[in-house]
Amino acid sequence: MNEIFTQEIEKWYHQNGRHLPWRETREPYCIWISEIILQQTRVAQGMDYYHRFLERFPKVEDLAAASEDEVMKVWQGLGYYSRARNLHAAAKQIVEMGHFPDTYEEIRHLRGVGDYTAAAIASISFGLPRAVLDGNVYRVLSRYLGLDTPIDTSSGQKMFRALADEMLDAAHPALYNQAIMDFGALQCTPQNPLCMYCPLQESCVALAEGKVNMLPIKSHKTKVRDRYFSYLYIETKDGEVLIQRRGAGDIWQGLYQLPLIESTEGPVSYDEMAKKYPGCTLVVQGMTHQLSHQLLHAECYHFIVSDRSRDYLPEGQWIKRDELENFAMPRLLLRIIEKMFSEIYHE
Repeated sequence: MNEIFTQEIEKWYHQNGRHLPWRETREPYCIWISEIILQQTRVAQGMDYYHRFLERFPKVEDLAAASEDEVMKVWQGLGYYSRARNLHAAAKQIVEMGHFPDTYEEIRHLRGVGDYTAAAIASISFGLPRAVLDGNVYRVLSRYLGLDTPIDTSSGQKMFRALADEMLDAAHPALYNQAIMDFGALQCTPQNPLCMYCPLQESCVALAEGKVNMLPIKSHKTKVRDRYFSYLYIETKDGEVLIQRRGAGDIWQGLYQLPLIESTEGPVSYDEMAKKYPGCTLVVQGMTHQLSHQLLHAECYHFIVSDRSRDYLPEGQWIKRDELENFAMPRLLLRIIEKMFSEIYHE
């Protein structure tokens, strides 16, 4: 069964695999950048960022020498910003080593590199027999073999790891790993898989037993919590705007933002905001932003001050309005600012 599976997957990939820029090279720096970008990002969106990142930081030495603000600005809009900070830190590790690590164990020790990413780099760049195991692989293997063991348990992960290693084409690990990932992304998709046109339909257990839409199985459902953000666009009559830098321990660490009041029970009332900032105006409301475990509800108030030294103002940094674009900010806030500018300045 393993041999049939491998042959059909690789044959399918030769005919249907995606032509992607990072597949035209075995340069580990490029493979690494692409894999980190694609950890939480769709290929269509990640493509532009991949080119942008390599244009700005063509070599690992360029990335290591950059400031964190520079890295965050290039990454802006991709989300999951810890990936960018980890890339930056790992680049410094690599420069300190004097070369890009060429063993699985060394690659795995880079900041922000887990088992999957290390296996991808090791197999694609160096031809090492390491099987990748991501959501696509879990789905393909669980359906093909008809496995109902939950993939989010330690026993399930251990079992699927052993299966991934067993199914690997050790002679052609780069080909096989890219083939099974593309097969999961394009053919054996989470919803509406193309079973009628699948080269594995005769040997797929889930298809034979009518369980395709039931697999893979997760034992726990992620609970999503609501957070309510009330931003303050505070500006002077001279066009200076107050911004802050987000601290550690929460989403968007190190990015810039407008001053923020957060609530967990619902948005701050207009009366409460007006009492604290007399004359403020609600200019944007009803914006939402979905994160993996959080749903953010956001609004924004506009507030003009004549004296930026007033003691009731939040702490922060004053910048010119046209300098806002120089600071890396979360995508949600960029959307808010764009909408707010159209309301205030009719831009």
